[in-house]
Amino acid sequence: MAKLLFKLNGVPDDEADDIRCLLEEAGIECYETTAGNWGVSLAAIWLSDESQLDRAQLLLEEYQHARQFSAQEQNGDQPVESFLQRFLKYPTQVLAYCLLALAILYISIAPFITAWSS
Repeated sequence: MAKLLFKLNGVPDDEADDIRCLLEEAGIECYETTAGNWGVSLAAIWLSDESQLDRAQLLLEEYQHARQFSAQEQNGDQPVESFLQRFLKYPTQVLAYCLLALAILYISIAPFITAWSS
């Protein structure tokens, strides 16, 4: 019976190609499904033989760790800014986004508040 190995929705083409090559080089039999014409189906890589699942998952984990490591090297391991750091660096932008979020929240719940109070 076929077993789902890797979902391809939202995956960059180079990563999907690398995974296909990795499985082919390891001799793991698999096939691929697409999202279809309207993009509502599951685009994925499936294993033809369920007994190869553990080996394929191990190869996939090793590949993803290596890809993560190389991406971190390319980005220079820049730390993520906290809200306070972002506010101190860009106070106008942060305030504008907060006001925008509050406006959207108000527009979203105002009809319910007026209906509830009547």
